[in-house]
Amino acid sequence: MTGPRILTPALGAPAGYGFEMEALARLGAEIVEHAPTEDAFLAEAAGADAIYPKGMKLTARMIAAAPRAKVITCATVGVDYVDVTAATARGIPVTNCPDTFIEEVADHAMMLLLAAHRRCIEQDRCVREGRWAQGRPQLNKVPRLMGSTLGFVAFGRVARLVAKRAAAFGLRMLAHDPYVDELTIAAHGVVPASLDQVLAQSDFVSMHAPDTAETRRMLGAAHFARMKPSAIFINTGRGPTVDEPALVAALAEGRIAGAGLDVFEVEPLPADSPLIGMPHVILSPHNASASARFDEARKRRAGQELALVLSGRWPMSCVNPQVLAASGLLRWQPYAMERGPNS
Repeated sequence: MTGPRILTPALGAPAGYGFEMEALARLGAEIVEHAPTEDAFLAEAAGADAIYPKGMKLTARMIAAAPRAKVITCATVGVDYVDVTAATARGIPVTNCPDTFIEEVADHAMMLLLAAHRRCIEQDRCVREGRWAQGRPQLNKVPRLMGSTLGFVAFGRVARLVAKRAAAFGLRMLAHDPYVDELTIAAHGVVPASLDQVLAQSDFVSMHAPDTAETRRMLGAAHFARMKPSAIFINTGRGPTVDEPALVAALAEGRIAGAGLDVFEVEPLPADSPLIGMPHVILSPHNASASARFDEARKRRAGQELALVLSGRWPMSCVNPQVLAASGLLRWQPYAMERGPNS
């Protein structure tokens, strides 16, 4: 009798699955690669006990073609490439890695905040381009960081770690998240607030909302208009949560002072994006989670989630937990799953 078959796309160079197999080997599981096309997936789908999409778009049609699939496992925080609604309708849990590299993302968010605030890139250019004398006058216009206000839009795992870091710099903090209890927000030394209060009072606005139908272009022109002209906008969450042309306009017209962005509406960022030539804007290529442990940690976590479900147990993280009660899987841990891949 063969073990469970896990279907995954072959992306780029031949992949090794040693980290995933640490948890899967005892089940006799086999990871089966297919060409990264829908047709290739459909040709193999009927025999799949689990799906490991690795960023490849997984449609309702593809999910329907895998009647044996017990779990869809994503080695990422976001699951926007999976039709979660279709998976939920079929009773299939969709797992992600919401807490595997959150420390790195929090570090990156704080780095963007500090670098944008102290005009790090522009100060570097002053030295490299022989404009030494221009550096101090520029910073003489920058307010002191201590005592400034940092506002969070969404207060999930990463935002809470950013708050821990920001407290050491003496920042006052506000947060808006209708899905997080006010007492939970307050327990992190952060004042619960409305979205209007966060936008109007903050010197830094840090975006952490997940990419869902509800949050798509959540922040637009009207929201940037409510921010201080001296405010800096930080986004290490998801690019589609922001109306990017509205952000560009706010920056170009001086309605906000700057930005630190790791995510964008279209990725890679197009070469003709106005953001590339803007002063007071720091950009990174959606790599906030990256570190030397990134691949190892997320692949191990994916293997663990696959092994749990394929051995009949609840996963550790599930973005559609409503399917678990009727799944027949054994509940082996306290129910602590959140509403989704909140960054």
